[in-house]
Amino acid sequence: MTAAADPATSRTGSPAEAPAERVFSTSVVVSGVRCFLFYVLFPWLLPAAGIASGVGSGIGLAIGAVAIVFNILSIRRFQRTRHRYRWLITALNAGIIVLLCALMVIDLNDLL
Repeated sequence: MTAAADPATSRTGSPAEAPAERVFSTSVVVSGVRCFLFYVLFPWLLPAAGIASGVGSGIGLAIGAVAIVFNILSIRRFQRTRHRYRWLITALNAGIIVLLCALMVIDLNDLL
């Protein structure tokens, strides 16, 4: 099989870059799930149904921590594979980590 026919290399150019993209995708999905939970589900949908008032902050801390771990893993993987977009992805992940940290501070304040 040639490199052009291999699905792992057709998008990125290197088979080593495919796992890095999976970790990045996972980190973005975890961050997206957190945003959905805390900006749609917990403040609007569950209270409208009379469920889960006041549980958002504790869950937010846990999901935020998981999202930060996945973002750090994504940065490490992209840097290790020398992916062509490694600096762009590093900047994006770093921005997401900063926002998640700010949200975690807000969640901590809500719990106290």
